[in-house]
Amino acid sequence: MSNLFNASEIYQFAIRIEENGEKFYRLMVEKLDEPKVKELFTLLADDEVVHKKTFKEMLSQIENYEPPESYPGEYFEYLRAYVDNVLFSVNKFDEDVEKIHNSLEAIQFAIDKELDSVLYYQEMRNVVLDHQKELIKNIIEEERRHVVKLSEIKRDIEK
Repeated sequence: MSNLFNASEIYQFAIRIEENGEKFYRLMVEKLDEPKVKELFTLLADDEVVHKKTFKEMLSQIENYEPPESYPGEYFEYLRAYVDNVLFSVNKFDEDVEKIHNSLEAIQFAIDKELDSVLYYQEMRNVVLDHQKELIKNIIEEERRHVVKLSEIKRDIEK
């Protein structure tokens, strides 16, 4: 079986996921009133910026991958569209944000998206070359840290 994806593609996904995550967290900071949640979401948005930078640096350190394309950028446009529609749907993003009326709903939405990211990376880790698996593990660990932070504040609010 040939590998359909490699680590460079995964990092392109990661960069896009982090950009979309930052956008969500910043929108929620503007929308929500609870100070603890606003503080956490500000931290998470800032983390997303740092993660994006980290992923870009990681990407620059691994081999380049140029997939066969009908036109320049075609393949990575497909990958970005996949991330946008599966993890952070561009078409549904505003609609989903409008449905969020309180901090618990925002936190649950964020947890769900972070878990979707973790699951995605776990699956993708299965299709990359062996020497790239550790690189993908780093992405998974970054996303898990967000889930833990979100889950902790959710428990605090529910008390």
